[in-house]
Amino acid sequence: MEMQNKKLKKSRTDRKLCGVCGGLAEYLNMDSTIIRLIWALLILAAGTGLLAYIIAAIIMPEDI
Repeated sequence: MEMQNKKLKKSRTDRKLCGVCGGLAEYLNMDSTIIRLIWALLILAAGTGLLAYIIAAIIMPEDI
């Protein structure tokens, strides 16, 4: 089995705000809609998702 050199980066093509959910979906090989729904539930549940999104938008590099 060949190892893939995957890096977590913000998506340039699949983005609504900053591309964090799209980049995470590409990294995990999932649909970005599912990631966005999970993130929305985290925001509604305790507000932790909003802080996590802001931090991820700041520290995740852009996809080149």
